[in-house]
Amino acid sequence: MVQTGGRPLTRAALAGQRRALDDGRSVTRKELSASAREAAKALGLRPALRQVLSELVAAWGEQDWARLIVWPSNDYLVSRTGLSERAVRYALRDLVALEVVTPKDSANGKRYAIRARDGTIVDAYGFDLTPLYARRGDWAAAIQARAETRERRRRAFDALTMHRRAVEEALHALASRHPDTATADLVAVQASLAASTPDRRGTGDPEAVLEAWGELRQLVEERFYAAGCDGNSCRHIETDNGSPTEAWSKGSPGTVGAVRQIERPVAGLPPSLVVEACPVVRDLVSGDIREEHEILDAGMRLRATIGAHQSAWTEACAALGPYAAAVLVLIVAQLHDDDVASGQNRIRNPGGYFRRLVRLAEEGRYHPAAELMAMRRRRLI
Repeated sequence: MVQTGGRPLTRAALAGQRRALDDGRSVTRKELSASAREAAKALGLRPALRQVLSELVAAWGEQDWARLIVWPSNDYLVSRTGLSERAVRYALRDLVALEVVTPKDSANGKRYAIRARDGTIVDAYGFDLTPLYARRGDWAAAIQARAETRERRRRAFDALTMHRRAVEEALHALASRHPDTATADLVAVQASLAASTPDRRGTGDPEAVLEAWGELRQLVEERFYAAGCDGNSCRHIETDNGSPTEAWSKGSPGTVGAVRQIERPVAGLPPSLVVEACPVVRDLVSGDIREEHEILDAGMRLRATIGAHQSAWTEACAALGPYAAAVLVLIVAQLHDDDVASGQNRIRNPGGYFRRLVRLAEEGRYHPAAELMAMRRRRLI
């Protein structure tokens, strides 16, 4: 490349020269300063570039020109910024490369103003700040994009933290409650992911390991669920010794009394009665519920939600029939929902409670229809 003594031609310099103001647009120093602050945020300028850009903007005299030309010397910029002369030159070079300013060089490379005979400045050579103001839309878009990136990164780290805590709690629960369960493979995967997980204060991408942590969490929780018997090798621990048709209290004798004859319906379990007694079914089925198959579908979908294992459902279907089993699921779901809403938290294991009701109903000591009528009556009070 042949050097002519002037500034080397760059694409960024040419791009800056093509930026222009709107016709008849006059720019004040306040508006130019606002654009400089937005550019510094959008581009993440280092302090030296911010200082030099600020002094260039401060040198703007608000002339009524088509281009925003300023001509401070390097010595002036050194005295104003406290930077070395080399640091000032490097900062000007980087600002040109970022298309924030563009040079307007004179024949001898000096920066100066051209004055008329009456002393009025008619033109100048130095640096053109037109790109800084003309690209204010780019600065706003870049600032918005940076804000969205920060928010997405924050949410990813929050989700990552929840996955990590859930994995640690599940592994701790496995070690304390089910020490015979093998967890060496899960612990090894956890250690590997922890080593490759970026820090919130660092520059790493949390989304690169977020999916892996979610999969590990699912594996750990499934193993904990299986270790907790899962309804296959042992029965659920049932701590509710009171009557399922009566409200529990500390003064309850804990015996199951006979259901009053007046509460026993003679028409079975019509869907209308189920809907009136268990409003939770409306969250699963849209529109009016009039057919038994709609109740059956809702019960089958809600079975896993209350924590009832497939074996409990199979037992209920064999003892009561699929429709009555679905009604019993809805009863337990509604009782648990009401229990949580009241803040009493008496039904801590809805799946075990469902299994107990199935066995009581099979023995003839519990009647789902009577329970539905009692629940409907409580809602009408």
